[in-house]
Amino acid sequence: MQPSELARAGSQEGGLVVELTRRDLLKASAAGGAAVTWGSFGLDLTPAYAETTQLKISRATEVRTICPYCAVGCSMIAYRIGDGSLNVKPTLVHIEGDPDSPVNGGTLCPKGASTLQLAVNGHRVLHPRVRKAGATEWEDIEWDDALDRLARHMKDSRDKKTVLSDAAGNVVNRNEGFGFVGGATITSEEGYLTAKFFRAMGCIYLEQQARV
Repeated sequence: MQPSELARAGSQEGGLVVELTRRDLLKASAAGGAAVTWGSFGLDLTPAYAETTQLKISRATEVRTICPYCAVGCSMIAYRIGDGSLNVKPTLVHIEGDPDSPVNGGTLCPKGASTLQLAVNGHRVLHPRVRKAGATEWEDIEWDDALDRLARHMKDSRDKKTVLSDAAGNVVNRNEGFGFVGGATITSEEGYLTAKFFRAMGCIYLEQQARV
Protein backbone atom coordinates (compact mmCIF):
# COMPACT_ATOMS: atom_id res chain seq x y z
CA MET A 1 0.00 0.00 0.00
CA GLN A 2 1.31 3.45 -0.92
CA PRO A 3 1.99 6.07 1.82
CA SER A 4 -0.85 8.24 0.53
CA GLU A 5 -3.22 5.28 0.80
CA LEU A 6 -2.01 4.55 4.33
CA ALA A 7 -2.58 8.17 5.34
CA ARG A 8 -6.06 8.16 3.84
CA ALA A 9 -6.99 4.82 5.44
CA GLY A 10 -5.68 5.81 8.86
CA SER A 11 -7.61 9.08 8.87
CA GLN A 12 -11.14 7.65 8.81
CA GLU A 13 -13.15 8.54 11.90
CA GLY A 14 -16.89 8.28 12.04
CA GLY A 15 -17.17 7.99 8.29
CA LEU A 16 -15.28 11.25 7.70
CA VAL A 17 -12.25 10.89 5.45
CA VAL A 18 -9.43 13.43 5.94
CA GLU A 19 -6.99 13.21 3.07
CA LEU A 20 -3.33 13.86 3.84
CA THR A 21 -0.81 14.43 1.10
CA ARG A 22 2.72 13.10 1.23
CA ARG A 23 3.96 16.63 1.95
CA ASP A 24 1.56 17.06 4.88
CA LEU A 25 2.72 13.75 6.35
CA LEU A 26 6.40 14.70 6.06
CA LYS A 27 5.81 18.16 7.57
CA ALA A 28 3.91 16.69 10.51
CA SER A 29 6.64 14.10 11.11
CA ALA A 30 9.39 16.73 11.00
CA ALA A 31 7.55 19.03 13.38
CA GLY A 32 6.92 16.22 15.84
CA GLY A 33 10.55 15.09 15.74
CA ALA A 34 11.80 18.63 16.31
CA ALA A 35 9.47 19.09 19.28
CA VAL A 36 10.71 15.86 20.87
CA THR A 37 14.34 16.83 20.26
CA TRP A 38 13.96 20.34 21.75
CA GLY A 39 12.11 18.96 24.75
CA SER A 40 14.72 16.26 25.34
CA PHE A 41 17.68 18.64 25.25
CA GLY A 42 15.90 21.38 27.20
CA LEU A 43 16.26 24.04 24.50
CA ASP A 44 14.19 27.16 25.17
CA LEU A 45 13.42 29.10 21.98
CA THR A 46 11.61 31.94 23.73
CA PRO A 47 14.63 34.31 23.60
CA ALA A 48 15.15 33.52 19.92
CA TYR A 49 11.52 34.25 19.13
CA ALA A 50 11.70 37.49 21.11
CA GLU A 51 14.80 38.56 19.20
CA THR A 52 13.13 38.05 15.83
CA THR A 53 10.31 40.37 16.84
CA GLN A 54 12.73 43.25 17.43
CA LEU A 55 12.80 45.76 14.61
CA LYS A 56 16.04 47.05 13.15
CA ILE A 57 15.07 50.49 14.45
CA SER A 58 14.60 49.38 18.07
CA ARG A 59 17.99 50.82 19.10
CA ALA A 60 18.14 53.59 16.51
CA THR A 61 18.07 57.33 17.10
CA GLU A 62 14.98 59.10 15.77
CA VAL A 63 15.57 62.30 13.81
CA ARG A 64 12.60 64.27 12.51
CA THR A 65 13.13 65.88 9.14
CA ILE A 66 11.28 67.17 6.09
CA CYS A 67 11.01 65.44 2.72
CA PRO A 68 13.29 67.30 0.27
CA TYR A 69 11.30 66.80 -2.90
CA CYS A 70 8.21 68.97 -3.43
CA ALA A 71 6.79 72.02 -1.66
CA VAL A 72 4.19 70.09 0.35
CA GLY A 73 6.65 69.68 3.22
CA CYS A 74 5.80 66.17 4.41
CA SER A 75 7.38 65.31 7.75
CA MET A 76 9.55 62.22 8.01
CA ILE A 77 11.29 60.28 10.76
CA ALA A 78 14.83 59.14 9.94
CA TYR A 79 16.33 56.31 12.00
CA ARG A 80 20.08 56.32 12.55
CA ILE A 81 22.26 53.73 14.26
CA GLY A 82 25.82 54.03 15.54
CA ASP A 83 25.40 57.34 17.36
CA GLY A 84 27.93 57.77 20.14
CA SER A 85 29.76 54.52 19.38
CA LEU A 86 33.54 54.58 19.23
CA ASN A 87 34.96 54.48 15.70
CA VAL A 88 31.49 53.88 14.23
CA LYS A 89 30.03 56.12 11.58
CA PRO A 90 26.31 56.86 12.10
CA THR A 91 24.30 55.03 9.47
CA LEU A 92 20.84 55.77 8.16
CA VAL A 93 18.77 52.56 8.26
CA HIS A 94 15.14 53.56 7.76
CA ILE A 95 12.89 56.49 6.82
CA GLU A 96 9.13 56.67 7.29
CA GLY A 97 6.38 59.26 7.45
CA ASP A 98 5.80 61.11 10.70
CA PRO A 99 2.35 60.13 12.04
CA ASP A 100 2.24 63.27 14.20
CA SER A 101 2.56 65.60 11.22
CA PRO A 102 -0.61 67.54 10.31
CA VAL A 103 0.65 67.74 6.72
CA ASN A 104 0.96 64.08 5.75
CA GLY A 105 -0.22 62.16 8.83
CA GLY A 106 2.48 59.51 8.46
CA THR A 107 1.99 58.90 4.75
CA LEU A 108 4.56 59.46 1.99
CA CYS A 109 4.32 59.52 -1.77
CA PRO A 110 6.48 57.07 -3.78
CA LYS A 111 9.31 59.59 -4.05
CA GLY A 112 9.29 60.33 -0.33
CA ALA A 113 9.11 56.65 0.55
CA SER A 114 12.25 55.98 -1.52
CA THR A 115 14.32 58.71 0.12
CA LEU A 116 16.51 56.11 1.86
CA GLN A 117 17.71 54.86 -1.51
CA LEU A 118 18.79 58.38 -2.42
CA ALA A 119 21.01 58.49 0.65
CA VAL A 120 22.52 55.01 0.91
CA ASN A 121 22.03 53.30 -2.45
CA GLY A 122 25.17 51.35 -3.25
CA HIS A 123 24.54 51.68 -6.99
CA ARG A 124 24.76 55.47 -7.06
CA VAL A 125 27.24 56.91 -9.51
CA LEU A 126 29.63 59.04 -7.46
CA HIS A 127 31.61 60.66 -10.27
CA PRO A 128 30.69 62.33 -13.56
CA ARG A 129 31.14 60.07 -16.55
CA VAL A 130 31.72 60.61 -20.24
CA ARG A 131 31.58 58.36 -23.26
CA LYS A 132 33.75 59.78 -25.96
CA ALA A 133 32.80 59.70 -29.63
CA GLY A 134 33.21 56.18 -31.00
CA ALA A 135 33.78 54.61 -27.59
CA THR A 136 31.63 51.86 -26.10
CA GLU A 137 32.54 52.32 -22.44
CA TRP A 138 31.92 55.16 -19.97
CA GLU A 139 34.88 56.58 -18.06
CA ASP A 140 35.04 58.62 -14.87
CA ILE A 141 36.26 62.20 -15.09
CA GLU A 142 36.85 64.96 -12.56
CA TRP A 143 34.11 67.43 -11.68
CA ASP A 144 36.08 70.39 -13.06
CA ASP A 145 36.52 68.59 -16.37
CA ALA A 146 32.82 67.75 -16.50
CA LEU A 147 31.79 71.36 -15.85
CA ASP A 148 34.22 72.64 -18.47
CA ARG A 149 32.90 70.19 -21.08
CA LEU A 150 29.30 71.04 -20.23
CA ALA A 151 29.91 74.79 -20.43
CA ARG A 152 31.67 74.41 -23.77
CA HIS A 153 28.84 72.36 -25.30
CA MET A 154 26.18 74.74 -24.00
CA LYS A 155 28.03 77.80 -25.33
CA ASP A 156 28.54 76.29 -28.79
CA SER A 157 24.93 75.11 -29.00
CA ARG A 158 23.56 78.46 -27.86
CA ASP A 159 25.65 80.36 -30.40
CA LYS A 160 24.36 78.16 -33.22
CA LYS A 161 20.69 77.93 -32.22
CA THR A 162 19.81 81.32 -30.74
CA VAL A 163 16.86 83.00 -32.51
CA LEU A 164 16.74 86.76 -32.03
CA SER A 165 13.47 87.41 -33.86
CA ASP A 166 10.69 85.34 -35.40
CA ALA A 167 9.34 85.43 -38.97
CA ALA A 168 7.08 88.38 -38.13
CA GLY A 169 9.98 90.46 -36.87
CA ASN A 170 9.09 90.11 -33.19
CA VAL A 171 12.05 90.06 -30.82
CA VAL A 172 12.08 86.67 -29.09
CA ASN A 173 15.71 86.05 -28.07
CA ARG A 174 15.11 82.34 -27.59
CA ASN A 175 17.64 79.56 -27.41
CA GLU A 176 16.56 76.44 -29.28
CA GLY A 177 19.87 74.64 -28.86
CA PHE A 178 19.17 72.68 -25.68
CA GLY A 179 16.58 72.03 -23.00
CA PHE A 180 16.44 71.12 -19.33
CA VAL A 181 14.69 68.20 -17.63
CA GLY A 182 14.64 68.09 -13.83
CA GLY A 183 15.34 64.66 -12.31
CA ALA A 184 13.16 62.78 -9.86
CA THR A 185 15.45 63.65 -6.94
CA ILE A 186 15.62 67.39 -7.53
CA THR A 187 14.24 69.56 -4.75
CA SER A 188 11.90 72.53 -5.04
CA GLU A 189 14.76 74.95 -4.38
CA GLU A 190 16.96 73.30 -6.99
CA GLY A 191 14.08 73.40 -9.45
CA TYR A 192 13.57 77.12 -8.85
CA LEU A 193 17.27 77.85 -9.30
CA THR A 194 17.67 75.82 -12.48
CA ALA A 195 14.51 77.29 -14.01
CA LYS A 196 15.83 80.81 -13.38
CA PHE A 197 19.23 79.93 -14.82
CA PHE A 198 17.98 78.30 -18.02
CA ARG A 199 15.42 81.01 -18.68
CA ALA A 200 18.24 83.52 -18.36
CA MET A 201 20.05 81.46 -21.02
CA GLY A 202 17.03 81.90 -23.28
CA CYS A 203 16.06 78.26 -23.03
CA ILE A 204 12.39 77.54 -23.78
CA TYR A 205 12.36 73.76 -23.40
CA LEU A 206 11.91 73.29 -19.66
CA GLU A 207 10.37 70.34 -17.88
CA GLN A 208 10.43 69.48 -14.18
CA GLN A 209 9.80 66.07 -12.63
CA ALA A 210 8.91 67.51 -9.26
CA ARG A 211 5.49 65.95 -9.22
CA VAL A 212 4.14 62.43 -8.78
